[in-house]
Amino acid sequence: MSAFAFYLFAISTLAGGLFTVISRNPVHSVLWLILAFLSSAGLFVLMGAEFVAMLLIIVYVGAVAVLFLFVVMMLDIDFAALKAEMARYVPVALLIGIVILMQFAIVFGAWESSEVAASNVAQAIPVDRHNTEALGLILYDQYFLLFQLAGLILLVAMIGAIVLTLRHRSDVKRQDILAQIYRDPKTSMELKDVKPGQGL
Repeated sequence: MSAFAFYLFAISTLAGGLFTVISRNPVHSVLWLILAFLSSAGLFVLMGAEFVAMLLIIVYVGAVAVLFLFVVMMLDIDFAALKAEMARYVPVALLIGIVILMQFAIVFGAWESSEVAASNVAQAIPVDRHNTEALGLILYDQYFLLFQLAGLILLVAMIGAIVLTLRHRSDVKRQDILAQIYRDPKTSMELKDVKPGQGL
């Protein structure tokens, strides 16, 4: 049963990735991408990495893919013109794909599993602990300082991106909250006594 599930998820992942690239409708491409993400999560579950599978579903399917879907459906983009421009680069893309496939063949042809790596993994993760608990202990115990430094680097990068892209334009009318609060109703409103048959 596990072998059948593996082949099912593997074929679904490959089919989802293929149809994501060759689909004519961008909305269909995003839906195929979601199928590829879900199938990859199934493969992670079969490997015993339930935490990574749930992260894949929550982050990529629940956030990134849905964001892609909203952007594709909201923007009025002429995808036919874009694909016409992309047709010029098909020979280069095929050449790059062949080179990558040759590299994969070389890597898998010379692949040898190390017994030392398997023993290190067995020693790092105790049998009586769940993999999610073991991952949390490794991140927040052994590598706590590095984990916090990585978060600090991401925070600094986010602040830097905001500072570099923020532009204050003088010709844009902005809301002045204090001026709205401290204004006098007597000076902001004037009553006019309009006579019948006359204008203002």
